[in-house]
Amino acid sequence: MKIAIIGASGFVGTALTNEALQRGHEVVAIVRHPEKITVQHPALTVQQGDVLTEEVVSFLAGTDAVLSAYNAGWTDPNLYDNFLAGSRAVEKRTEEAGVKRLLVVGGAGSLEIAPGVQLVDTPQFPAEWKTGATAARDYLNMLRQNNTLDWTFVSPAIMLQPGERTGQFRLGTDQPVFDEKGESKISAEDLAVAMLDEVENPQFIRRRFTLGY
Repeated sequence: MKIAIIGASGFVGTALTNEALQRGHEVVAIVRHPEKITVQHPALTVQQGDVLTEEVVSFLAGTDAVLSAYNAGWTDPNLYDNFLAGSRAVEKRTEEAGVKRLLVVGGAGSLEIAPGVQLVDTPQFPAEWKTGATAARDYLNMLRQNNTLDWTFVSPAIMLQPGERTGQFRLGTDQPVFDEKGESKISAEDLAVAMLDEVENPQFIRRRFTLGY
C-alpha cells in the first residue's frame, strides 16, 4: 500500500514510519522539518509541508491511507486551539485529496475510567497534559460527526513509552486496557503495530480503539 504519515518525524510518527516500511509499504512522510527524518529507504519519500496549507493535498493524493500523528507541540501556548485547527485541517486535506481512509493518533484522556467519567476529567490527571488531552477528546467528538471518511481514532494506553516491538497486546474500545498489575501501558513501537494492523485489516471503521499489554 501507499501510506501518508503526517508528523512522521515525531515520537509516534517515527515508529509508524519504521513499521510501515518494515511491512513493505510505500511511505510518504509529511513533516515540517525534513531534516529530522534520518532514515533512508527506497520506499520512503519525504515531503516538507504544513497541514494548514493546501499544498499538502497533493502529497496525500493517490495514497491508500493517511495516518496522522499530528501534534501542535506540548509547549505551544495556544495548544488547544492549534491542535484542533491542525487536526481538522488533516481531516479536510484527506477529503480534498480523495483519500477515504484516515487513522488518527489521539490521546488516552478521553477513555472512560468509570461509567460516564473520562480520564482527563479526574483529579489525578497530570495538569501539564490536560490541555492537549482535552483538545484530543474534543476532536474525537468532532470526528465522530464525519460520515465521509472511513476514519479510526486510536487512543494509546495511559502510559505511552519508548520500548520494544513485541506484537503482543490486547485491544479495547472506550475503556483503558489494564494488565495484571493494574497498569495501562504500551510502547510506541507496538502502537505502530496496532495501527498498521488496522490499516491492513480494518476492524474499527468510524470507531475508536485503544490497546495495552
